[in-house]
Amino acid sequence: MLSFHDPSSRAYARLTGAIYLVIAFAGGFSILYVPGALNVAGDPAATFANIAERRGLFHAGLVGDVVMMTAEVFVSVMLYFMFRPVNATLSLAASYARLMMVAVMAAMLFFHAGSLALADGRLPLDSFSTAQRIELAGLLRHVHDAGVWIWQVFFCLHLILLGTLVLRSELYPRALGFGLIVGGTGYLVDSVQMFALPGAATLEAVKIALLLVVTLAEIGFALWLLLRGPRARASHPISA
Repeated sequence: MLSFHDPSSRAYARLTGAIYLVIAFAGGFSILYVPGALNVAGDPAATFANIAERRGLFHAGLVGDVVMMTAEVFVSVMLYFMFRPVNATLSLAASYARLMMVAVMAAMLFFHAGSLALADGRLPLDSFSTAQRIELAGLLRHVHDAGVWIWQVFFCLHLILLGTLVLRSELYPRALGFGLIVGGTGYLVDSVQMFALPGAATLEAVKIALLLVVTLAEIGFALWLLLRGPRARASHPISA
C-alpha cells in the first residue's frame, strides 16, 4: 500500500499503469470477445441458445465486467491525484466523467439479468408464449447494448480532459496526449453513428480510424506509466 502514498512517484504511476492494463484485458474480453462469440445479429433466439450452450463463457464475461469496473474505480481516482497539481478542476471533471461511465456500465447489467431471466423462463409470465419471452428478452438486451452509446459519451469527455492534462503536465510524451484527445472522439462518433446514422459508411470509416488511434494512445499511456513513469517535474509549479 506504500505505492498509494505519493501520486507524483514512479511507483504510483506504475501501479496506475498496471491497473490500466487490467482494464484493457478484462474489457477486451468482456466487451469484445464474449459478445462476439455469443451474439447473433438480428436473432435473439439464436443468441440466447448460444448463451445456454456456453454458459461458462457468458459467466466469465460477467466476471470480466466486474473486474474491469472495479479497476476503473481505482484508475479514476488515481489519475485524479496524479494530475491534480496540473489543474484540479479538469482533473476532477475527468475523474467524474470516467466514474459516470462506470455507473452506466453497472446499470446495463440489470437489463442483462432481466433478458437472461426471461429467456430462461425463470420469471412467472405464464400469459407470454415462449416466442414472446424471447422477443421481450431481445428488447431488454437491445436496451443493455444501447447503454454503450451512453457510456461512450462520458468516456469521450474523460479522454479529452485526460489528454489535455497529459499535454499540460509535460510529464509524458505529447503524442499520447494528442492521441487521447483526437482518438477519444471516436467513441462519440460511434455513439452518433449507432444511434442516428447506422448506415453512414463515411462515419464508419472515421470511427474505426479514430478508435484505432485512441486504442494505441491508451495502451501506450498505460505502458509508459508502467515502464517509465513521469518525467522529472520542473522546478516551477504548473499553472492552472
